[in-house]
Amino acid sequence: MYWQMMEPKSYIIVVDDHPEIRDSVARYLKRNGMEVATAQNAAEMNFQIRARTPDLIVLDVMMPGESGLTACARLRETTSIPVLLLTALDSDADLLKGFENGADDYIAKPFNPPELLARIKAILRRTNTAANKNDLAGQKVLLGGATYDVDARVIEREDGRMEVLTSGEAMLLLALIENARVTLSRDDLLLKTTGRLPGPFDRTIDNQVSRLRKKIEPDVLRPRLIATVRNGGYVLSCDVEILP
Repeated sequence: MYWQMMEPKSYIIVVDDHPEIRDSVARYLKRNGMEVATAQNAAEMNFQIRARTPDLIVLDVMMPGESGLTACARLRETTSIPVLLLTALDSDADLLKGFENGADDYIAKPFNPPELLARIKAILRRTNTAANKNDLAGQKVLLGGATYDVDARVIEREDGRMEVLTSGEAMLLLALIENARVTLSRDDLLLKTTGRLPGPFDRTIDNQVSRLRKKIEPDVLRPRLIATVRNGGYVLSCDVEILP
């Protein structure tokens, strides 16, 4: 008898106070080979997480009780679980708030289920890629006075403060580290970190860089580690050293 090794299914928690959206997303993800639990608010989400740590959380922004933004920020303080926000808000300021609170990606309502699935798979792909990256896995990297633990996704800043990176921030920092002192365009960085090219007015990389700077730069208003290159993109403007 031959046994076929089955790849484990990704486990997703879908959090939304609207049962129609919550249940339809859950059904769609299940039809596409994922294990899914649902929650109607942040309190139920917390219960689900305690029962089993998910590979990713799909989290509605506007919910009664604790909002998705607040729940995402709280999750980011203690976990590195990837979060994809469902949002009815689409202004740059609103989206930046989502990234500042630790979201890995967002999709605006109303959304196309195949696009939601594609974004979930992209986040899971880059999470797994970061976890399995052979060249820097298990390493601690010194960059401009800050120390980055690649596996833990933890930055120890010059002032001694510790910051945990999201999977998206970790992929962005790894791309910059691997190309230290080389300018990478926004398109290059988006392709390296998400596997997709930007659409019109896409500011994903700018928002990610803004979040990363807050965690790594001594002075966010005068960044010296991640520099902006006018009409070029971004560059890690310091030398990188792998610590023994």
